[in-house]
Amino acid sequence: MSFADRIPAYLERTEHALERALPPASRPPQRLHEAMRYAVLGSGKRLRPLLVHATGEALGIQPDRLDAPAVAIELMHAFSLVHDDLPAMDDDDMRRGRPATHRAFGEATAILAADALQPLAFEVLVSAPAMAMEPAAQLRLVALLSEACGPNGIAGGQAIDLAAEKQRLDPAEIEHMFRLKTGRLLRASVLLAAHCAPAVSTTTLHHLEVYADALGIAYQICDDIQDFTDPGQGAGSDATKAKATYPGLFGLDRARARSGQLLATATGAIASLGDAADGLRWMARHTMLRGG
Repeated sequence: MSFADRIPAYLERTEHALERALPPASRPPQRLHEAMRYAVLGSGKRLRPLLVHATGEALGIQPDRLDAPAVAIELMHAFSLVHDDLPAMDDDDMRRGRPATHRAFGEATAILAADALQPLAFEVLVSAPAMAMEPAAQLRLVALLSEACGPNGIAGGQAIDLAAEKQRLDPAEIEHMFRLKTGRLLRASVLLAAHCAPAVSTTTLHHLEVYADALGIAYQICDDIQDFTDPGQGAGSDATKAKATYPGLFGLDRARARSGQLLATATGAIASLGDAADGLRWMARHTMLRGG
């Protein structure tokens, strides 16, 4: 079986784990818990949990050790999307083909739901039964996820993005923004899994970091290309809001060329892992297809 053949099982496993981690909608305060579940369940590609499992395959890690990182990373991603959609941020009314959380539940409840999803992600990591006897490893996982969502991650990238509206960034500046806003969480997906392994060499960790860093920037460039060219994906919305995008600033040809360079860097970085890294290579190819 190829990695693509195993994806449905990984998605089902992740969905069940998310269901268990989230509070029941019937538990008070019901409105908050309904909004949390709405923001997380039943939608999304689960790219980040798939990266967790692809990394686990590359390093020979059992799936039960990866449930907590897969859930934590998806909860943190959902938190970031709820905040991104708010009127004070990207001001988007739709998310994944349905009303954004603040449109479905009101702005106040959406903010509280996102605020609750973030600490829940950390709670999942520190209470994972599969790593209960490894406090040092759990601490490292918490540190990695903290970095990914803080000023050197999602929050910092979003701040740069807001400040960059109607400005012309150079390639290094826009890639730095992408590295923080999008790339840090993808990097965390890879490294959270890697630190669940009993022992990973410094060299292998470095190769995985290079892979994840290049993939994160390429992913955002390809996402910008898709938004720029595909009417079915809401083309032009970023342009209408004067957002800083790679094709908007430098043109489609240059954006596609740069994404190709980055994905070559990503796949080259994991060459030494051999066939075990086929899942990581599949994830890289999947990213490239987003940009046509």
